[in-house]
Amino acid sequence: MVFSTLPFVYAFFPLVFLLYFVWNNRAWRNGVLLAASLIFYAWGEPRLLDLMLLATMEAYVGGLLMERWKEDQTRKKNAFIVTVVLLTANLFVFKYLNFAADNLGLLLGSKLSLPAITLPIGISFYTFQVLSYVIDLYRGKVKVQRSYFYLLLYVSFFPQLIAGPIVRYQTVEHEIRTRRETLDDAAAGMRRFIQGLAKKAIMANAAGALAETIYAGDPALYGTAMYWVAALAYTLQIYFDFSGYSDMAIGLGRIFGFHFLENFDHPYIAASITEFWRRWHISLSSWFRDYIYIPLGGNRVRKGRWMLNILIVWGLTGFWHGAQWNFLLWGLYYALLLLAEKLWLHRLLDKLPKFAGWLYAMFFVTVGWVLFNLTDFSRLLAALGQMFTYRPTPWVDMIAANVSVLYGLFFLPLGLVWMLPLPKKLRLSESGSPAALAANNLFHLALAGVCIIIIISSKYNPFIYFRF
Repeated sequence: MVFSTLPFVYAFFPLVFLLYFVWNNRAWRNGVLLAASLIFYAWGEPRLLDLMLLATMEAYVGGLLMERWKEDQTRKKNAFIVTVVLLTANLFVFKYLNFAADNLGLLLGSKLSLPAITLPIGISFYTFQVLSYVIDLYRGKVKVQRSYFYLLLYVSFFPQLIAGPIVRYQTVEHEIRTRRETLDDAAAGMRRFIQGLAKKAIMANAAGALAETIYAGDPALYGTAMYWVAALAYTLQIYFDFSGYSDMAIGLGRIFGFHFLENFDHPYIAASITEFWRRWHISLSSWFRDYIYIPLGGNRVRKGRWMLNILIVWGLTGFWHGAQWNFLLWGLYYALLLLAEKLWLHRLLDKLPKFAGWLYAMFFVTVGWVLFNLTDFSRLLAALGQMFTYRPTPWVDMIAANVSVLYGLFFLPLGLVWMLPLPKKLRLSESGSPAALAANNLFHLALAGVCIIIIISSKYNPFIYFRF
């Protein structure tokens, strides 16, 4: 189930909201959330619910054993290692085993036959969440969760289950049992949800349809200019799609008393690649920093080892997104850009006007999304060829063949403005006079109405991060 669908908006969420607030008991409210979360996940793939339950049980038992043996460092470490191996093995088998077998078969010159393995929805996100619990428990940063019920609620909580943000256990450790729900939080959460829904329904879908039309069409109809338009459209789609989902997740969490950390901070205003990754998918980049990069030694090692650490982390970051070579290429592409910035380019970037730095960053980010988007290497090379070898666009023939391109082109300027932080004077305040708050709420109700109309009238409603 996806937030930007009618079953969620009209049935699932209102019912969960009603059942949750009808109780004035923490245990019952948590029970409603857990039951709703399991139903939410099972809606799409009931057979694979068992895998999430198993991963949570592995973390639960491993946590209890580490707590039991906390005075015996050898046993505690062994319990930690076994738990981490089991959790990563789950991820490897269901996400990467077929990929590994296919490529090993190519090296050996014979096809290795394995049964088709269905990729469980959200496995990368919930695996990283349970790993953060296990690692932080081993490091002594959180207390052991003695209730499987509460640990499963943390792992399966439906607002962030499918596509994040990756919520660390220490962020919600106390709110699971002791949070307070308020009317102000519920109203603010609903407004945040509507803002995310608007990003998805209004902007992401229009930009995505434009990019898909161009990439799927006859290359003779779309010259160099339109392939750059397609790259820009996908750049906007993935931002509004994913940041919109994060907004909806943060808003839903706040309605139920949880306060998740921000996952995006206007990444497309960055003036360097380094700054871009401080602003984009913050929960993922900080996860790799804290659990992979720093334990490898970070930048506190010799230059050669430090460069290797960057390559390892970004190779893993690329592969985390999918078992395809283009994702590894995308990760290494950013590793090289970041190394270049840290070793040489930072001096130049510091001297450049911010606008020039922004053009540099957006150029490489946009090209990077082409690498990310096109998993088929023949299509990827053809698209890059169109972008970097001038080919004229037959505008009349193109529009005659597919007039819907004009609809997508209309939304691109809107997306370019929307991706920027609004000046403070133009923001609708979250607090203030009753009249300002009423106007704010009316605006969001109208925005929600527009979103519903678009969802009802459009059949195009993909979600990019659903496959991760």
